[in-house]
Amino acid sequence: MQLEFTNDQVQFREMVARFLESTSPTTEVRRLIATEAGYDPAGWSRLCGELGVAGIHIPEAYGGSGFGPVELGIAAEQMGRYLYCGPFFASSVMAGYALLSLAEENHKAAFLPEIASGESIACLALDDLNSPEGVGATMAANAAGKIQGTASMVLDAHNANRVFAIARGPEGLGLYTLKLPDAGIEIIPRQTLDQTRKLCSVSFDHAPAERLGEVNNSGLTRMWEHIVVALAHEMVGGAQRLFDSTVEYTKLRYQFGRPIGSFQALKHRCADLLMELEFAKAVTYDAAVCLAGDKDVPYAPAMAKAMASDLYIEMARAAVQLRGGIGFTWEDDTHLWFKRAKSSEVFMGSPHLHRERMMKTLEEVA
Repeated sequence: MQLEFTNDQVQFREMVARFLESTSPTTEVRRLIATEAGYDPAGWSRLCGELGVAGIHIPEAYGGSGFGPVELGIAAEQMGRYLYCGPFFASSVMAGYALLSLAEENHKAAFLPEIASGESIACLALDDLNSPEGVGATMAANAAGKIQGTASMVLDAHNANRVFAIARGPEGLGLYTLKLPDAGIEIIPRQTLDQTRKLCSVSFDHAPAERLGEVNNSGLTRMWEHIVVALAHEMVGGAQRLFDSTVEYTKLRYQFGRPIGSFQALKHRCADLLMELEFAKAVTYDAAVCLAGDKDVPYAPAMAKAMASDLYIEMARAAVQLRGGIGFTWEDDTHLWFKRAKSSEVFMGSPHLHRERMMKTLEEVA
């Protein structure tokens, strides 16, 4: 189990953290959630151009930096810590891994460089966000390649200029791409609890699409595992930020003439939260290492998502509780992470679904 990073990885983490600290303070997050797009195009261009984060996990042959899940996780963790509002997860992570896992080589070469550079913003339309086994149940493509169906929750679809979709055609389940905007595609923004992450409903009405590759069980599972591990990193980053800010608050808030952080009950509560945080981080980091090294630990991604989900929502509840009445107010920033924690808890599968998946995998291995 990897608990330490190389010097280069530490420097990369500090570089991403410095950039996001200056470009994604809570004042900027609050400003962006009130806009229709929900992100700053200039900031996204800087993030891609100066740090190359959009293509950190994409091979150099396709225009990326040639690193892998560990480095991607480092970036995702910092984005969760600073609640970065942008198309990184939708385009780089979800669409990027769909292409890497499912597309044929010529299509990878055609589409991945644009995603790696940030020039193109893509999204991934899935008709099931609970498990890979349910993907493609309602999305269908005919012999002419026209797609019919609805993906009810698609991340950043309103900002994308290309959508990738998994649908079942005459040749079986396949990965398709469609250019946006298109007359056969209707995108409707959805009202969601987490305003920092924009979701849309995307409906396809015989929309013409290009088939990019066959989708088999192993490829779909591989894509799913990479996405949930990146999401787990984002969640532990958010949990770390909540923990740090909560501990700092207990040092500054005085009651009965002393900091509330000096009370034994609060010390024990913070110690328990720290232990949960370290356990979830260790499992998440190890899952990324397993994916990077193609290690045969098939239950690791599901375990990471389940533990990170439980940790994040528990940390968010504790952050509100330990702040007392102020934790429930709009003026306090805690609710921003609380809402992200609640939405991430069920995004790409709830904790109990991932635990069930993990147990089934262990049974199969046994």
